[in-house]
Amino acid sequence: MARLRRTKSKLKSTRAKDRKRPVSKARVAAAKREEKQELLGTYETAVVKAKFFTPEPQRPARRVMEELPAGYNEDKIILQVRDPWWLHAYWELRQETMDGLRRRLGDAFHAARMVLRVYDVSYIIFNGSNANSFFDIEINPDANSWYIDTKGPGRSWCVDLGLRLANGKFITIVRSNTVHTPIEGPSWVTDEEWMVPDDIFAKLYGMGFGLGQSSPVGKAWQERAKKALFSGALSSGASPVKKPLKEKKFWLVVNTELIVYGATEPDAKVTVQGRPVELRPDGTFTLRFALPDGKQVIAVKAAAAGKDEERVITPVINKETR
Repeated sequence: MARLRRTKSKLKSTRAKDRKRPVSKARVAAAKREEKQELLGTYETAVVKAKFFTPEPQRPARRVMEELPAGYNEDKIILQVRDPWWLHAYWELRQETMDGLRRRLGDAFHAARMVLRVYDVSYIIFNGSNANSFFDIEINPDANSWYIDTKGPGRSWCVDLGLRLANGKFITIVRSNTVHTPIEGPSWVTDEEWMVPDDIFAKLYGMGFGLGQSSPVGKAWQERAKKALFSGALSSGASPVKKPLKEKKFWLVVNTELIVYGATEPDAKVTVQGRPVELRPDGTFTLRFALPDGKQVIAVKAAAAGKDEERVITPVINKETR
């Protein structure tokens, strides 16, 4: 036992001496080099791993589409155009609105008809009572959409959804937006007669075919030329003048025209620059004018049928060619 105690004491003394002995600079430098190599090895390993690592693409969470609600709890009607002849309307009425009408009208409510009142509001600012015309469509009370045959392209329309009582009174519940139906083909203004004075027509026609401002002005020649022009014969290359087009050198012709259009009561009398104008069945009219340089005064006058009432609107146009 005494021998074991001496050995342990000797070991403790050796360890104490080692702790007190200073560490050499060479050993410290060697330790730092080993630590640096270990760090570099770890970094190089990370770089090598990254070269062959393809990250997983982050995909957005899948959205579950919710069904559209059956209604939005508001009184509203939307009107939209399907084609030149047909409109489509869809609407929503709150139950509270219908219950209120039922209480207010009493027995008259049950005898009333649900109606779409379709207004022709072409060329006017509609205020609810000044429509050009209107027609009614009786609909199913449970319906929430309807196709409407306007029987007239190129017009403006507005629709009221309401109740028509037994005595004929109409109660508007909700009013739609205003829409405009397109025309059914190329612009119909091209079919209108050109209101061109004979002397100006002859001058423009002659200039267009390289004859200068002098050209035949005989009445018969003008009628033949007009007929050829509006029938499309000239567009195919035919020309009433003797000079062939193919013999012409480089040339340029620029002409202008003015389109005047409007609407009034279908039975009114309309004149433009003192000349009577034939109205369409719906009261609209369209005219095309040649527009030479200078000032053009186009007085449009409408007189009500059977009444001492008239309206005059006078567009004034100044044109200059440079």
